[in-house]
Amino acid sequence: MPKDLTLRDARVTLSHGGGGKAMRDLIENVFTSVFAPPGMEDQARLSSAALQVPGARLAFTTDSFVVDPVEFPGGDIGRLAVCGTVNDLAVGGARPLWLSAAFIIEEGTEVALLRRIAASMAAEAAAAGVKIVTGDTKVVGRGSADKVFVTTSGIGVIPPGRELAAERIRPGDVAIVNGVLGDHGAAILAARGEMMLSADIVSDCQGLGHLMEAAAGAADLRAARDATRGGLASALNELAAAAGVGIEIEESLLPLRPEVKGMCEILGLDPLYLANEGTLVLFVPEAGAEAALAAMRATEAGRGARIIGRAVEGRPGQVTMRTLFGGARIVDMLAGEQLPRIC
Repeated sequence: MPKDLTLRDARVTLSHGGGGKAMRDLIENVFTSVFAPPGMEDQARLSSAALQVPGARLAFTTDSFVVDPVEFPGGDIGRLAVCGTVNDLAVGGARPLWLSAAFIIEEGTEVALLRRIAASMAAEAAAAGVKIVTGDTKVVGRGSADKVFVTTSGIGVIPPGRELAAERIRPGDVAIVNGVLGDHGAAILAARGEMMLSADIVSDCQGLGHLMEAAAGAADLRAARDATRGGLASALNELAAAAGVGIEIEESLLPLRPEVKGMCEILGLDPLYLANEGTLVLFVPEAGAEAALAAMRATEAGRGARIIGRAVEGRPGQVTMRTLFGGARIVDMLAGEQLPRIC
C-alpha cells in the first residue's frame, strides 16, 4: 500500500512529468513506496556476496514492454516486464538479483492502473527473489503513447563453472520444455476482442529463475532459450543456427491446450510461433535428461516438463518436425510478425 495519500489526482497530467512536486508525489506514492529501493539517488549502489566468489560473472540485460492490452488474463504489463527480464537472465545461467524499471506514461492514464501495475511488479519481483532498485518516469501527451510502456533492465550473477551457450549443443542432446506452448499469445489475442472469440485462456506469464536453478543443479545444461516473440519455432531456429546442428522435434510430444489448438485452427495460426512468457526450451545431454526433468518437475513452473526432441547430425541450422502422420516438415523462422505488441 502507498505510504500516504498525498497524491489526489485520479489521472496522470503533464505536470506529473515536469520535475516538480507533482512528479515527486507520483513517484513516491505509486512506485517507490511499493518497490522500496535502497535510496532516492540517481543511481543504485549495489553489493552482493555472490560477486565476491572467484570466477563469478555479471549478466546484464534490458527489454521494453508495450503489450496491448496492458492488463490481460494471467498478468499485466508490470508482471510481464519483471518476468521477461528475470527470464532473460535465467536462461543464460544467471541468478537474477536487481532490476531497474522505467515508465513512459501517457497523459490521462488512470493512477489506479499505475498502482495495480506497481503492485504486480513488486509481487513478482519478490517471488523471483529480485529487487527493483532504481528507475525513471516520463509523461508524454495524449496520443504519444498508449497508457504506459515499461522498460526494465536486469543484473544477475553467473556462478563459477556454469556455462550455458548454444555452441555447446551436441548431436544427441535432448530438448526439454517446461510447460504448454502458446498460452500467452492466445490469451492476448482473445483479450483484444478483435476476433470476437471467447476463450478461457490465461497467459503463462511467470518467472523461470527458480526452475533454471533447479535444473542447473541437477544436470550439465548445454543451453536454454525462453520462447517469447516468435514462439518455440524461433527459439529452436536460433539455437540450431548458433550451434551448427540440426534439431528434430516430435509433433505428438508438443504440449498444447485444446483451446489454443482450436483458436489456431480457426484463425489459421501455427501454435509453434505463438509467444510464450513463462515457457523455455533447454538442451541437456541425454544422460542427464531424467535428472533435469525431475528437478524441473519439482518446481511450480516446471511441473509440465517434457522431452520434445533432440539435436541431430546433419542439416546444420535446420529445425524439422515429425508430424502426426509420420512425415516431416521444416520449421522455419517466423517471417514478419504473427501478432504485434505481444509483450
